[in-house]
Amino acid sequence: MNSLPIIDISPLYSEDHSAWPAVAQQIDLACREWGFFYIKGHPISAARIDAVFDSAKQFFALPTAEKLKIDITLSRHHRGYGAIATEQLDPSKPSDLKETFDMGLHLPLDHPEVLAEKPLRGPNRHPSVPGWEALMEQHYVEMQALAQTLLRAMTMALGIERDFFDTRFVEPVSVLRMIHYPPRHTASSIDQQGAGAHTDYGCITLLYQDSAGGLQVRNVKGEWIDAPPIEGTFVVNLGDMMARWSNDRYLSTPHRVISPLGVNRYSMPFFAEPHPDTRIECLPGCQDEQQTAKYPATTCAQFLLSRFADTYAYRRDQEAVE
Repeated sequence: MNSLPIIDISPLYSEDHSAWPAVAQQIDLACREWGFFYIKGHPISAARIDAVFDSAKQFFALPTAEKLKIDITLSRHHRGYGAIATEQLDPSKPSDLKETFDMGLHLPLDHPEVLAEKPLRGPNRHPSVPGWEALMEQHYVEMQALAQTLLRAMTMALGIERDFFDTRFVEPVSVLRMIHYPPRHTASSIDQQGAGAHTDYGCITLLYQDSAGGLQVRNVKGEWIDAPPIEGTFVVNLGDMMARWSNDRYLSTPHRVISPLGVNRYSMPFFAEPHPDTRIECLPGCQDEQQTAKYPATTCAQFLLSRFADTYAYRRDQEAVE
């Protein structure tokens, strides 16, 4: 239990459907034993990854005043730039030593859900970096497609319709995030981590990390193990929504980032989350007379907003005003 499984998902893109169940079985086992695994054989090119990272580095190198033009704390729908220490993922530790950029599905101001002022719905807020908007919007679409390919594979093991997740991910609240972790020596105290220990909130997360390292995962023995960068792979982990859907058959595993020494670290997670009105409740095949549903039903939006209030002080302040 000291290294995460690596799964080649290229058969999921094959016309030979007989190869799909074997990949689905590997994913199912990793979800049950770890809640974390690497994938290779995906269609996101190295050139695309390089372009996104280059743009992210340009953005984070901008003067703070320029980045704060899209300050996330001034957004009603959680889009834009998050300054260092905006998040506190582990309440027992200082706020995280990282800065972020968040975007989601772009909904124009005249979209019915935006006009209705539904939470987490609205237009993206992009910085003035040449080529940024077109690149990131396209990358968002392709990452969503990759996430849904993995979710389709999971339906085979969960005993649900193959389009179960597809129908629930129409106009999703998935988030593409860019993260910059400054070197550890810039921390405000010895206890400040890049990202405090936490579980993710949503359905599944796909993470691309640079070569700096620092990601750690807690195994079933309670030990922290490294999840080092492996070229050409994404690290995939499950979030709390998937744990609720599967009645904890699939694990939402704690993880953290220890800021590296002497170097900057960049990563880009994609948090795949369904339409905000999606009902999150125990799947039929994940409960029986011996194992009843552990969690009450909720909606995607209700659950995410409750978790955001725990993590972001500005969200708690907004809710108090509203």
